[in-house]
Amino acid sequence: MRGHTMRSETGTTSRRAALRYLGLGGGAVAASSVLAACTSVQEGQNGGDGGTSGVFPDTPDWRFVFVNHVTTNSFFVPTRTGLEDAAALLGVPKPQWTGSENGNVAQMASAMETAINSKVDGIAIALTDDNAFVDLTKRALGAGIPVVAYNANAANNFPLTYVGQDLYLSGVRMGERIAEKVTSGDILVGISQPGGNNVQPRLDGIIDALKQKAPGVRVRSVNTGAEQAAELNAITAAYTGNTGVKGIYAVDAGTTAACASLIADRGLSGKIGGGGFDLLDDSVEGVNAGALDFTIDQSPYLQGFLSVLYLYLYRLSGTLVFPPVTDTGLTFVTKENIGPYAEEHSTFEGGDNKDLIEMPSSIPLPPPSVLNR
Repeated sequence: MRGHTMRSETGTTSRRAALRYLGLGGGAVAASSVLAACTSVQEGQNGGDGGTSGVFPDTPDWRFVFVNHVTTNSFFVPTRTGLEDAAALLGVPKPQWTGSENGNVAQMASAMETAINSKVDGIAIALTDDNAFVDLTKRALGAGIPVVAYNANAANNFPLTYVGQDLYLSGVRMGERIAEKVTSGDILVGISQPGGNNVQPRLDGIIDALKQKAPGVRVRSVNTGAEQAAELNAITAAYTGNTGVKGIYAVDAGTTAACASLIADRGLSGKIGGGGFDLLDDSVEGVNAGALDFTIDQSPYLQGFLSVLYLYLYRLSGTLVFPPVTDTGLTFVTKENIGPYAEEHSTFEGGDNKDLIEMPSSIPLPPPSVLNR
């Protein structure tokens, strides 16, 4: 296991104990509990050539495929680390990473169809479109291929489960946060793929929250496109035409990083609101330097790790361990808690640090809503 929190000095927690915890959990699985349960589980692995995996029975080299909408986007670096770590933990081949580089739904559908025709053993897909993957999901399930959704879900589709953030709720929480600073006037909100199931619910949530909390705020949405390199130009052009805005925000990783750069470059830090999603380097630096008031962590590592784990358990149990719907989180990263994100460069957040990160001497109480939402 590459992740640095998956070891213990005693080595007493077995793979069976870890997976029993996951199988019986039901509902959302907390990231900390999952990772803590998986200590010292590589003992007895055979190198991924089929056969036993720890204390589990002989299994084939199950082939899992991840279909993604922006395959080269840096947001998904920790997702890919997570899926690779889970595969190494379980002794199965590294899952294939495929789909589209720029949100092309037809390319994603083609990749999913190829996986089905190749008779893979499990598919994880970001359901960014309401309709394009419905029949393909039915075909896969009909052929005995389990399908899980990660990062984005579609209400009228049929995946076994969803592993990812509650996207609309995250937008509502972000809108409430914006309303604490901006009570009137215009704000820009960048969105990489308007209408996409991975980002549109966030924008909808922001708008709905502001209608309730700050009805004097008007949202001007900005289509920044799915190409990460072009997002800064798009949000800059929007600001150039609307220099009186009270805040610059975004609902995707690349545009959030672009917002941080724009606010810093124009000397707007502390003068207008800023915030968004995810933990690209520019976004982390933006929070650390005061250009952004916040960014939101949705634990992309878990979206890869748990998807592989759930597909594995489902096959291993012959469908008896049904994968639970898992909300991977909504953590506001601010000046107050940016330290570990900015300093540790953890592989869990897309960095290159695989070492153990020391626990703090005390753990802050989470908000009461964490267990009740």
